[in-house]
Amino acid sequence: MTSPHKPGAAAESVQSRPRRRRTRGAPLPLLLPALVGLAFLVVPLLALLVRAPWRELPEQLTSPEVWQALQLSLLCATSATLVSLVLGVPLAWVLARTEFRGRGLVRALVTLPLVLPPVVGGVALLTALGRNGVVGQYLDQWFGITLPFTTTGVVIAEAFVAMPFLVISVEGTLRAADPRYEEAATTLGASRFTAFRRVTLPLIAPGIAAGSVLAWARALGEFGATITFAGNFPGRTQTMPLAVYLAMQSDPAAAIALSLVLLAVSVTVLAGLRDRWMTAS
Repeated sequence: MTSPHKPGAAAESVQSRPRRRRTRGAPLPLLLPALVGLAFLVVPLLALLVRAPWRELPEQLTSPEVWQALQLSLLCATSATLVSLVLGVPLAWVLARTEFRGRGLVRALVTLPLVLPPVVGGVALLTALGRNGVVGQYLDQWFGITLPFTTTGVVIAEAFVAMPFLVISVEGTLRAADPRYEEAATTLGASRFTAFRRVTLPLIAPGIAAGSVLAWARALGEFGATITFAGNFPGRTQTMPLAVYLAMQSDPAAAIALSLVLLAVSVTVLAGLRDRWMTAS
């Protein structure tokens, strides 16, 4: 004897089957602008590869001036990232884990350098930290510290524009992390700082790593705030973007070669963060 047919079981089995996404062609009114947008973004980058002086590239990249600018860029970008880590991770924790009046305003001020023109950021740094600045005049008079047009000034300018990237990344990771782990640690006798160091930091390590890479890449490519606050002195404040700008005026081939280095760094950063930004289809 056969068992009677059960419509409910059949419906359940149908629902349990994985749904297959239907692949449909894009409508023409959307496809054409999409292709134009892709070409608009990709063609200039391809032009760098087409016009690159490949035969002269080793000579261009091994010249003392280029090597000096590259070393300075790597040093300053790494130092700016360390400054962003020391200051930005606690700031992100405060924004994500504490409630206080005006938190929205503080978050807006923290993210302001993301949309602020870099040159304006450089002017703001000069106004604050210059020899006659609001804070810089006391640094000069009391401690003899001068920040503008120095290598330290490059680090400060890069950290100013790069730190918001790290703060946003870490704050988002903190909001996604379950705060009950921290609460459990505090109920077991740990202080809030110990809970942060032993529990929270391991949980948000991927977000810190992603934010650090973004901050480092942003610092490496910084131009406007650096040239305004630190100037363009070879061996002291001339980073790779400034060297590209200077070379473009006298040697376009060298400018293209230097641009390829920065392009390669950007592609490497994007490749390293693809799992952070993209989800599996």
